[in-house]
Amino acid sequence: MRAEASGIDDAAPLLHNRDCFSARTIPDGACGKRSAMRCPQCGFEAIANAAFCSRCGARIMTPRPETKHEYALTRILPSWWHFARGLMVVAGIFATGLYEITAPQGNRRAGLLLIAGAAAIMGLVHLARRYTSWSLTSDRLIERHGLLSSRRREMELADVRSIEVTRSLLQRIMGLGNVGIASAASADFMIRMLDIPDPERVAEILRQARLKRLA
Repeated sequence: MRAEASGIDDAAPLLHNRDCFSARTIPDGACGKRSAMRCPQCGFEAIANAAFCSRCGARIMTPRPETKHEYALTRILPSWWHFARGLMVVAGIFATGLYEITAPQGNRRAGLLLIAGAAAIMGLVHLARRYTSWSLTSDRLIERHGLLSSRRREMELADVRSIEVTRSLLQRIMGLGNVGIASAASADFMIRMLDIPDPERVAEILRQARLKRLA
């Protein structure tokens, strides 16, 4: 029995940290210092198992399990109301062109050119709406803007700090609203979904996806 006990005692230092499991007295915080981590951005020594740096707010740990696969949940586009100015310009040019064609003293050629210009502007408005979107996956919220000059931003669902829905009187009449998503990683980082249909439902989808991501 002594030989067996001795074998177990000899194996303990190989399986565990000798400083944390030794029989001698350990100063307070000795084990904590061993498990502390440094921020990859500012080098500040963070608390063990901290997700964000307490100095600069950068992410230290990524809680995303490697065994889980990311999948798409929904894609959100702004309402046509968001491009109301462009649509009004299209309507004005088209009406002017139509008048030039139908008026007795009108210039038919100029009217056709105006209608063609209105169609071209309408195509640009359509592309602007198509290339402005927010894609929600099981792990991230991805914002995309622009056709020629594009911008893309991402926010991890685990980093979402708050979700805010705002609606003006006109937006309430039109069934639209704005959804703002603030990040816990940085106070200045926020994704805003402007003039989207059914904002309350979109906010609830975001909340459920975040809870599932943190589970």
